[in-house]
Amino acid sequence: MKYSKATNYALHTMVYLTLTPKGKSVGVEQLAKIQKLSPTYLSKILTKLVKAGLIESTPGVNGGYSIVSHSRKNSFLDVIHAIEGHTTLFNCSLEHDVLSNEDCLIEKVMIEAEKKMRDELNNKFIADIAKEIESAKSHKMKCNQSE
Repeated sequence: MKYSKATNYALHTMVYLTLTPKGKSVGVEQLAKIQKLSPTYLSKILTKLVKAGLIESTPGVNGGYSIVSHSRKNSFLDVIHAIEGHTTLFNCSLEHDVLSNEDCLIEKVMIEAEKKMRDELNNKFIADIAKEIESAKSHKMKCNQSE
């Protein structure tokens, strides 16, 4: 199983924007430069995140993108759904005998596994990752000062 590169960039963008001070916007050019990708490509990803209500766009010279103020608890699953949609990863491709009421047992296993993965991703929050990054930076700065 593999998520698209767009999901990878979206998750990194969400963490970066979560680390950005409240009330400050970050331009698409800066966000693209940080991740070493085309601003045009990143704009498409940002549009999906805006449509999902995860970030907001501020137009103008000093405009850019920022986390929606009430959404400091966005989950990984929220971001994945914004980019990938809400489709299942597995669909049984075989036709089963409807008369015998036969279900695809393989599909049942896969659906259960997907549910567990969705539950796990729904309980992992972008803000928690941002806090870990801030903590690691703070620890590194303290270590560098004591040398």
